[in-house]
Amino acid sequence: MERVVYEQMAELDDRHWWYRARREILADLIRRVARPPAKSKLLEIGCGTGHNLPMLAEFGTVDALELDDEARAFAEKRVGRKIMSSPLPELKGVKKRHYDLIGAFDVIEHIDDDRAAVASIASRLKPGGKFVMTVPAHQWMWSAHDAVNHHKRRYSKRALRALIGQSPLRLESMGYFNSLLFPAAIAERLASKLRGKDDADLKLPPAPLNALLEKTFALERHLVGRLPLTPGLSLFAVASAT
Repeated sequence: MERVVYEQMAELDDRHWWYRARREILADLIRRVARPPAKSKLLEIGCGTGHNLPMLAEFGTVDALELDDEARAFAEKRVGRKIMSSPLPELKGVKKRHYDLIGAFDVIEHIDDDRAAVASIASRLKPGGKFVMTVPAHQWMWSAHDAVNHHKRRYSKRALRALIGQSPLRLESMGYFNSLLFPAAIAERLASKLRGKDDADLKLPPAPLNALLEKTFALERHLVGRLPLTPGLSLFAVASAT
């Protein structure tokens, strides 16, 4: 990702509605669908500035991996311990068949060989261990945001199902999220293109709007993994190791 993306993440990850609401959704998805055992061993791949790590620590002992030096340093300062650095799909130094749960939240779309990446992740899970992933949805939604984040692709449900199906993992649950705000996101993207200003910057909205967007997005925590949501900006998948 471009340097500006990590800088924005470090500045906004504890205040911006998207980060805050997504953490609530992920926590509920892990609790209800992945259901890791007590005192689990967890790994987050691509932890960025470490903003998910306190949430993941609610489920057990968390290791983390981040390639960007500055983001990794920020994460280490946040959690007070070492963060690993090893690219997918190699994951050199990451123990095999060791983890009860591995998370990759908006990570796999950055990897050239996503099939090799998922297979490598599968080899690091204990038998029955769970992989929880999120990816951006709909290739037709491609924008400057994807370019500045160095995305290789956005996913359809069919493509994500095929990715898991071709791996050693067994798909347990999959679906859209960030659906309630999807119509507004489409309108904003179209307006930006018409203005000729496809803006990649992540900005903090005014406080009342930020609170409203967070509340609206976070409502989906009651639905994700329970009911199929209408198309949204993102897809999630939960899969288990055999």
